[in-house]
Amino acid sequence: MKTSPILIIGKTAKTGLRVEQRLQALGYSTRGVSRSSSPAFDWEDASTWRAALEGVESAYVTFYPDLAMPSAEQGIRDFVSLAEDVGLQHLVLLSGRGEQGAERAETILMNSALDWNVVRSSWFMQNFSEGFMIEGILSGELMLPAGDIAEPFIDIDDIADVAVAALTNPELRNRLFEVSGPRAMTFAQCVADISDAAGYDIKYTRISVEEFLQALREQGLPEDMLWLMHELFTVVFDGRNSTPATGVEEALGRPATDFSDYLRKVMASGAWNRSGLLRQG
Repeated sequence: MKTSPILIIGKTAKTGLRVEQRLQALGYSTRGVSRSSSPAFDWEDASTWRAALEGVESAYVTFYPDLAMPSAEQGIRDFVSLAEDVGLQHLVLLSGRGEQGAERAETILMNSALDWNVVRSSWFMQNFSEGFMIEGILSGELMLPAGDIAEPFIDIDDIADVAVAALTNPELRNRLFEVSGPRAMTFAQCVADISDAAGYDIKYTRISVEEFLQALREQGLPEDMLWLMHELFTVVFDGRNSTPATGVEEALGRPATDFSDYLRKVMASGAWNRSGLLRQG
């Protein structure tokens, strides 16, 4: 067992939280960092990076807010260079399918002196239950600028399992794992299945990108996040990622989690439970 901790950048994020929990359960020491941790880590403040990196050999890295952002390429370049200088040996990077910015960041890591893994992920199932879409689910109407394009949504628990396998199994190093769920579904199909599972009516409404961004702007979303949402729904979500990927099975030797299994987990958690919304009769 290694004595140095495994660095988790983004310890409060959806995947980082799960990766750290799994590593600790396996007996590994971890150093989870975020903007509010000690030591703190802030992607927008490079002076915070060294303290987080010193004394660790392996790291799980999520870039905030997304590798598709224009700032991500230089940020990853600078971070990888510092990681080489301080003696990091192995970096596992969470990436996104179909994002040109993400692929540029991946290339920087792959061409570095570090051992590496890339976990290139499709859209998260948990966005319906833990992310920006849960409010629409609970209110009974999810409004998004997405039509009939299907996406093989992935369960974040699968991402965490792949990342932990990459961090703890040297035989998996220097490989890219493109991960998704086992079948592609449209947002309308997802919402219909969620409605059936939750027991109350939920409507899916397609709106324009402009309407979507204006609603987010009125909620106070910062400009960089508005740019990201525009990029995701106009460029990335064009069908390029509709074919399911096989990275979960390649890394873990088991199939990826199906949306129906995700629904059962969320129902058990109570995340979609709201009084007054259950169907009568």
